[in-house]
Amino acid sequence: MGFFYLKFLLLFFILCYNNGVMVLYIGGARMAYFLKVTRQQSRTYLSIYESFYSPETKGTKHRSYRSLGNIQKLINSGIDDPISFFQKEVDRLNAQRKAENANKKINNRLIGEVSPEKFLGYFPLASIMNNLDVKEYFDYLQSNRHFHFNVYDIFTSLVYARLVAPLSKHRTFHDVLPSMFSQPQDSYYQLLDAVEFLGEEYQKLVEILTVATDENYGIDTSHSYFDCTNFYFEIDRENSFQRKGPSKENRKDPIVGLGLLLDANMIPVGMEMYPGNESEQPVFRNIISSLKKRNNIKGRTIRVADKGLNSARNIIDSINCRDGYIFSKSVKKLPEVERKWVLLDNDYKEVKDKDGNLLYKHKSCIEEYTYSYTDDDGREFIKSVREKRVATFNPKLHKKKVFEINKMVEKARKMRASQAKKEEYGESAKYVTFKGKDGSKAEVALNEDAIEKDMAVAGYNLIVTSEYNMDDHKIYETYHNLWRIEESFRVMKSELDARPVYLQKENSIKGHFLICYVAVLLLRIFQFKVLDNKYSTSEICEFIKSFRIVEINNNRYINITRSTPFIRDLAGILNQPITNYYLTSKQIKMMLTR
Repeated sequence: MGFFYLKFLLLFFILCYNNGVMVLYIGGARMAYFLKVTRQQSRTYLSIYESFYSPETKGTKHRSYRSLGNIQKLINSGIDDPISFFQKEVDRLNAQRKAENANKKINNRLIGEVSPEKFLGYFPLASIMNNLDVKEYFDYLQSNRHFHFNVYDIFTSLVYARLVAPLSKHRTFHDVLPSMFSQPQDSYYQLLDAVEFLGEEYQKLVEILTVATDENYGIDTSHSYFDCTNFYFEIDRENSFQRKGPSKENRKDPIVGLGLLLDANMIPVGMEMYPGNESEQPVFRNIISSLKKRNNIKGRTIRVADKGLNSARNIIDSINCRDGYIFSKSVKKLPEVERKWVLLDNDYKEVKDKDGNLLYKHKSCIEEYTYSYTDDDGREFIKSVREKRVATFNPKLHKKKVFEINKMVEKARKMRASQAKKEEYGESAKYVTFKGKDGSKAEVALNEDAIEKDMAVAGYNLIVTSEYNMDDHKIYETYHNLWRIEESFRVMKSELDARPVYLQKENSIKGHFLICYVAVLLLRIFQFKVLDNKYSTSEICEFIKSFRIVEINNNRYINITRSTPFIRDLAGILNQPITNYYLTSKQIKMMLTR
């Protein structure tokens, strides 16, 4: 009996001392996963470890799969018996692994799940990140954490993954990271822990990166740009950070807000997030002051924003702070005289691409305008401003708006035919009229005037600015460049899996946007500081996503990317062998670090 009891202990409780640290392994060495209990000083920590075969040592090795934290904290969080609780998780993982191995034996003749292609287009950004030389600061920040992984390695991998294929964290881990030339050997749970840590320290990390950018590439703060935007989250409940507020997309989901500060070249130099229930109007004024102070911005800031932030108070505040503004204004809501001027085809100048296709057309005027507002204490403020107004027409925007209008009109027709109630019409209700007091019995007719009015202004926009000496084209590009940067954060639902953001924890959300922020930072440094703004953002992004290689042996790769004028030019600028058919591991590693 004693023999079998001793054998049981040997199999399931392996106790050892490593450099004075007591370690207890629960689950047996032959298991794919096991629970590790580590005693350090007066604290006890839990983690799940994974056993795997190492070709280098030709034997079994172990790596951290998930760090669980301090036992006492786990007990305080409501887990009465953390060891038993997480041992069940280990058992589940081992059962899952056993099932997967059985399936692999059955399907061993099927093609691999991971493509042999490897993303490599991020190498110029990896080189820039290497030049910034901030790894040691990340290491300092995580030095008081009991992580069994390196935050910086996970962070940079997620930034590069965001550039080559911006997807959800789950798909990034399972689909994108395995297809990158180099990737951290960490678990999905470690990745999530790293993202949460990044969010917790995001303000410090933004400051570190801003200083490093200035030291290595230079930041132009003769003037800067600022904008606010918000993001929605599909969750069941609000929390202190994700709050229901005035979403720009008229959604009821909890949202968070983001303030973004950029230098004269629209290189990010500051970011701040805030609860979504806060009105953007005062936030717009408060955060810009905070960000300028924190990042030592002395020059003028040009506040760039859409029509939601175009208010008399924000305009007056901008001028009083000796800042400027570039705001959008709804053409449909303009006074009749101004709307006629925008829609009148006279004086418009066309801007075309190299193939002769119309990109947009514009015209402008400069006049004195008077703005006024009354504050919460009833005090009235009035200011006369010399302002430039730039009317634009974009054919792509026109096509998009016409499609949206027709879609809503068609919905209104279907609702009318089905005798739907008033509340069922949704946004399409603006294209119908309801006669009668009872919405369920009201007589419904299409509002042809409203349809015609929206069709007339489709594709038109009005930009108002204090920068009356700035060229029309520069004003247009400034406004739309900021919009493009905003889209890097916003992530269009129709294209990517990362929107809406399904992350629940506040720090995880902040970590997600820090990753987006740094992706944009590296992209803008590459565009303005390395390529001297000779190439568009779309050209650069296309290269990053499309440049790929395939491994043919351990040290040799085939470049499968189609040659383009941009790639040939880039090869000369960077002095890199990106036009070669064959690439060696040594060449690729130099590309990623030089």
